[in-house]
Amino acid sequence: MILITGATGFLGSELAKQLAKKGEQIRCTKRATSVIPALLLPYTQIEWVDADMLDIFALEDALQDVTQVYHCAAWVSLKQADKEPMIRANVTGTANLVNLCLDRDIKLVHVSSIAAIGQAKPGELITEDHHLESSTENDGYAISKLESEMEVWRGIAEGLNAVIVNPSLIIGANAGVLGSGQLFETVRKGLKFYTEGTAGFVDVEDVAKCMIALMESDIAEERYIINAENWSYKDITAEIAKGFNIPPPAILAKAWMMEMAWRGAAVIAFITRTSPALDKIAAKSSTQIRNFDNSKIKAAVNIEFKPISRSIREICERLGG
Repeated sequence: MILITGATGFLGSELAKQLAKKGEQIRCTKRATSVIPALLLPYTQIEWVDADMLDIFALEDALQDVTQVYHCAAWVSLKQADKEPMIRANVTGTANLVNLCLDRDIKLVHVSSIAAIGQAKPGELITEDHHLESSTENDGYAISKLESEMEVWRGIAEGLNAVIVNPSLIIGANAGVLGSGQLFETVRKGLKFYTEGTAGFVDVEDVAKCMIALMESDIAEERYIINAENWSYKDITAEIAKGFNIPPPAILAKAWMMEMAWRGAAVIAFITRTSPALDKIAAKSSTQIRNFDNSKIKAAVNIEFKPISRSIREICERLGG
């Protein structure tokens, strides 16, 4: 039996679909209030159980007869207001799962993020050997993923069979307008500005393929960046605009402009008692140069990544481009 946490999410649902198509016996966790994704409804062999990651007893029940666990569940937020509760929830939930997998000799593939990977020197690619400096990091999500990784490494030191994956920005047609889909929706609505930053992108199908290949291999005690291609925000937004057959963003929003934008958003949010449309962390990340090396995962599982331009076309078509 295979257990997937966070299977109602974007990555977890794609992973569950691929495993179900392979004929695997799967159990998926969800919150009591969660809705099962439409793409998984045809797979009646999937067993669904309600289990919060902070409920140790529910997790114990979910792990009955399980030999493999894919840990995709996590609270994702860039809002400073969510920082402390998000860190506690993500780290404690991972620690609970690590301890249970240790007790039951279960192999774990843990989904982290490039947010937990450090920065390289200018002109160099970021690799698995770069580590985030938590003492100077303000991004709560990044800290939560780094400290969650530390729980997995602690488990590995105690004998856990585990692999950590660090996907870059995951895109795919099933994201809709949430998560990475917000970028597509923003461009479609007539985005005028682009930033000077760069980032890594990968199709959700390829992330799931890599995770399954790692689980089915003898690989353990390793960390893998899963990234297809590095794109500048100028080029990625232009490619998305092309998919929607609209003009691309043409005005460069420099770092100082993004600084003013997040401060203005904070003032508006304070006045209106709402969450800011743009916060400091998101503004900063949009201007950073972050290019990732994918040679380690390619060597490990022999993956041929789907071109990001093809993924963009597929997404734009699904969204009505």
